[in-house]
Amino acid sequence: MPYATADARQQLLDSIVDAGEALGAALAALTEAYEMLDENAAERLEEELFRPVQLAYARARRTQSEFAERYELPGRSFQPAMRGAPSHGVKGFLDAAVQAIGEADQSLATLQDSMLPIEVGDPELRAGLEQVRTLIGPLAGRAHAIVRNFGR
Repeated sequence: MPYATADARQQLLDSIVDAGEALGAALAALTEAYEMLDENAAERLEEELFRPVQLAYARARRTQSEFAERYELPGRSFQPAMRGAPSHGVKGFLDAAVQAIGEADQSLATLQDSMLPIEVGDPELRAGLEQVRTLIGPLAGRAHAIVRNFGR
C-alpha cells in the first residue's frame, strides 16, 4: 500500500478515536449527572441520553478497530475520560455532555466532509460513521429538554 494511503487511513482512524474519546467524556459526564438525580429523572436520563451515547461510543470503537484490522493498521485505544467535580451539578454535567457530544459530531462531520472515508475507507467504515452520527444527532435537544424539566 502506498505511504500516502496508509497515512490517510491512519489519519482517518485518529479522527474516529478523537470522536470516540469525546463520546467517552460525554458518558463520564452523564454518569456523574445520573448519580445526582432521583430515580425517575435518572431513568429518563439513562433512556434518552446515556444509552444512545453508550451505543454510539461502542459503535465508534468497533468501527475504528474493525477498519484497523481489515487494513492491518495499528489500532489505538480510546483513553478513559476523567470524572468531573460534583460542584458542577446536574446542569453542569449535562452541559459538559452536550459539549462533548457536539465535539464528537463535529469531528465526524469534518472527517466525512474530508472525503477520506470515500477515498481510503470502505463501505463498512462509512456505515459505522453514519450510525454513530445518527445516534448522537438528536441528543443535544433531548439534553436541553431534560434540563428544562428540572425543578418542575
